[in-house]
Amino acid sequence: MTVRLLTNIGRLWTGNEVLSNAAILVHNDRIAWVGRAPDLPQSVPGVVDDIVDVDHVENLGGALVTPGLIDAHTHPVYAGNRYAELAIRTGGSSAASITAAGGGVGSTVTVTRGTDPWTLCNGVRERLRGWLLSGTTTVEAKTGYHLTRDGELADVRLLRELEKEPMMPRVHVTFLAAHVVPPEYFGRQREYVEAVGAWCADAAAAGADSVDVYCDEGHFTTEESRWVLASGRNVGLLPRIHAGIFSRRGAVQLAAELGCASADGLHHMSDEDIAIMSRYGVPAVVCPATALQRGHLPPVRQMIKHGVQIALGSDHNPGYCGITSMSLVIAMAVSAFGMSVNDALRAATLGGATVLGAPDRGVLAPGRLADIVQWDADHEGAFAWSFGLKPRRVWRGGTPVQ
Repeated sequence: MTVRLLTNIGRLWTGNEVLSNAAILVHNDRIAWVGRAPDLPQSVPGVVDDIVDVDHVENLGGALVTPGLIDAHTHPVYAGNRYAELAIRTGGSSAASITAAGGGVGSTVTVTRGTDPWTLCNGVRERLRGWLLSGTTTVEAKTGYHLTRDGELADVRLLRELEKEPMMPRVHVTFLAAHVVPPEYFGRQREYVEAVGAWCADAAAAGADSVDVYCDEGHFTTEESRWVLASGRNVGLLPRIHAGIFSRRGAVQLAAELGCASADGLHHMSDEDIAIMSRYGVPAVVCPATALQRGHLPPVRQMIKHGVQIALGSDHNPGYCGITSMSLVIAMAVSAFGMSVNDALRAATLGGATVLGAPDRGVLAPGRLADIVQWDADHEGAFAWSFGLKPRRVWRGGTPVQ
């Protein structure tokens, strides 16, 4: 049993309120007490009989402290890079012409399939470590670059095993075999969709938490998406959907129909889509880096106005975005989407916890996981100023990781 007292917190952004001159008492991996330092109790039943007997006291020097950040949308299981593709895309080449020339998701699939498991694992490990060291303690991580039964299941198991290692964030594993149709299924898209639906039970058994499908032009139709998501939901996977990234194809309506845990992307939305998400309680995951690259910004302020729950994601992937810093994503959300710092920070903590179905994190409160970050600042406004605010220290489950 370990009891740790974090004190001299200049500004504590809990997710529910802001406290000055605060303290946090941690018991093992959970928060036992949080509040203003002058109100710290002399004893906490079941935790410590006398506060002077805590195992560790850490003075945080008047810094800003928040919950660990949560990245609600990433694609970290891949090999190789697509730097050359990015260069020609910024020169004006279309996505269709790049794909026709052998680029796009298919090129990453080819390289990932040809990479040995040890090398692939090392690459994913380094990416996940980057998230944790930048203050992100939970990462949603998708498969989707093998597109074979054995390869996708191996990716699920890889993520589950990496999560157990030191210096790793918590991982929410999403099964995204319905990313694109692989080359061996050319002309047999329906057959591939049925195969992915059949793999969902194996993915759940391997440790996946969610199932995702890319419902958009050039990917999968709403009917195909319904089949995959329903198959996953039937075996206990949370359904989530890539929606409205290239065009509107009814993905938002499908998300409402199936009770999806999130609709992600949402670059192309109508007022009707916003009303549907609000009415049926479908949360939105928005990714400012990719939205800026694609040149279409989701109407985030309109969604907030209508009560849609917002979460933020980096959308880390080999084709568009290499960000592993959620503090940078917060700054981009403020600048690109017009979010307030409080709304963006909430979307990167409590919002992420909501869409991942993880009520034990995202807020600093008794009983929650002690995923905590001390920042190199004394006010949350620094997130909007720094474009990549650095943590001074990160605790995952009460254990310091740096």
